[in-house]
Amino acid sequence: MIPFPDKQLVGRRFGRSLHTYRQNALIQRRMAEVLVGMVGRAGLPDHVGRVLEVGAGSAILTSLLLSEHSVGTYVANDLVAGSREFVTRAFDGGAVGDGQFLHGDIESLESLPGNLDLVVSNATVQWLHDLGAFFGRMAASLRPGGVLAFSTFGTANMREIARLEGVSLPYRTIPEIAALADGEFETLSIDEEERRIEFASPEAVLRHIRETGVNGVAGRPWTRSRYQQFLRRYRDTFSTGSGVSLTYHPIYCCFRRRSP
Repeated sequence: MIPFPDKQLVGRRFGRSLHTYRQNALIQRRMAEVLVGMVGRAGLPDHVGRVLEVGAGSAILTSLLLSEHSVGTYVANDLVAGSREFVTRAFDGGAVGDGQFLHGDIESLESLPGNLDLVVSNATVQWLHDLGAFFGRMAASLRPGGVLAFSTFGTANMREIARLEGVSLPYRTIPEIAALADGEFETLSIDEEERRIEFASPEAVLRHIRETGVNGVAGRPWTRSRYQQFLRRYRDTFSTGSGVSLTYHPIYCCFRRRSP
């Protein structure tokens, strides 16, 4: 059985990686760029009235979205309190009438902003325990016709780690995501891609994972012998000739809230 992510562990790891995330999260930056393009094609105007961002982190998406749109009220949420520093900096560099930071777990926060024109989230919803309930909460916060646009990861994501360690997040397929959203939303677009990154060594892969905080599944504790065995198996199994590979499987979704 695939375990749900440990959100306390997720918070600690992302908290430690906030200051190294931007320079190492190259795939996540690309995902944010694709997401901003999807938002533009969804027909939103240059000025958007009310926006909620879920999982703002180091504010990569925040900055990119504000480079394309001005926003009346922008509420940026994150599980990690330290994200506020990055969000505030992005607000200062963009055209925002009222910028707010909302700290906490989006699945358990009692009160969310309402009458939203747009909800966005980059590389975050794979950490949620109940995606169907999330869709319900976002629909309740969006005005009819409002847009929910997010990126996440599919079942091939980090398959190298999953194969060697036997642990993975409960990633969903596009049909599963679309089915969960269907009651509250109409689909504007869904797309996916696989991108393989090459690293010089398995040690570099682990360093990349640590500096982006992207592993929120608790596995067995590392011992020196297990660590050396992991490096050897990774090199033997996923060699590219000049290094080793790590696979990312981004999924991009854009939905419109149905009218009552």
